[in-house]
Amino acid sequence: MANHSDSSRPVALVTGSLGFTGRYVSAELTAAGYRVVGLSHEPASGTTSVDLCNREATISAVRALEPDAVIHLAAIAFVAHGDADAIYRTNIVGTRNLLEALASIDKRPRAVILASSANIYGNRDAPLLTEDLPASPANDYAVSKFAMEQMARLWGDRLPIVMTRPFNYTGVGQSEKYLIPKIVSHFRRRAPVIELGNISVARDFQDVRFVANAYRRLLNADAFGEVVNICSGHAHTLNEVIGMMEDLSGYRIEVRINPAFVRANEVAKLAGSNEKLARLIGPLDTIPLRQTLQWMYEAHE
Repeated sequence: MANHSDSSRPVALVTGSLGFTGRYVSAELTAAGYRVVGLSHEPASGTTSVDLCNREATISAVRALEPDAVIHLAAIAFVAHGDADAIYRTNIVGTRNLLEALASIDKRPRAVILASSANIYGNRDAPLLTEDLPASPANDYAVSKFAMEQMARLWGDRLPIVMTRPFNYTGVGQSEKYLIPKIVSHFRRRAPVIELGNISVARDFQDVRFVANAYRRLLNADAFGEVVNICSGHAHTLNEVIGMMEDLSGYRIEVRINPAFVRANEVAKLAGSNEKLARLIGPLDTIPLRQTLQWMYEAHE
């Protein structure tokens, strides 16, 4: 990996750069003039292969890169992931190792964005969830993210941290283990039946391109020490998603409820307020869910 001194462009370090979100964030940053370098489990061109749970390796890699800005996306992000030990180690210990590494270099980054999750709010009766609501995590993934937030506060006096809480988002390239890509794939294949869990749950589904744009703009915002929702402000049930796909495809599908897909402690509704985000970065270029679904349905991956 070349040292950033060989380029006049600012260096943006993206952890999890080979993941679904990381690819869009890297493209957004590159288009904005950054030279993007990645940290990833997997070796690939333009990335440094590092396990963030390895403290010494993480410190060594970060010192070699000396990034100007950081967007930390690397995490176990699947709520139903079955290995609780891996969830806690990756999401908490891995993040701590990264923060320690960043605080140890002579040239501190001008912004460090950490990706938490709206799942930390748990089940709420509020129409729109705001950042000042107390956390009430309802699963291991949410607990790990809330614990990560608390741990990161210990570094707030040494690093310019912005804590983000993205709500659900999707787009071309997301794994079919997630609900929206699974639904779109079934319609694209003209499958006669789809098995789902609780189709009455409502989520604030966003487009990954909107999320990537928000992360990039937050790097230049006066948001240090802030906790910020990244969301559209609108929730849709899976029933509504099915209806949109039927309209887009001209095809009807039989929906069967599989009890095995109904999660314990399922969060019934997640819809966020994006007023703070708009106040920090300016007008939001939100993308309607139907438009995102059409992009995914028509994509040739």
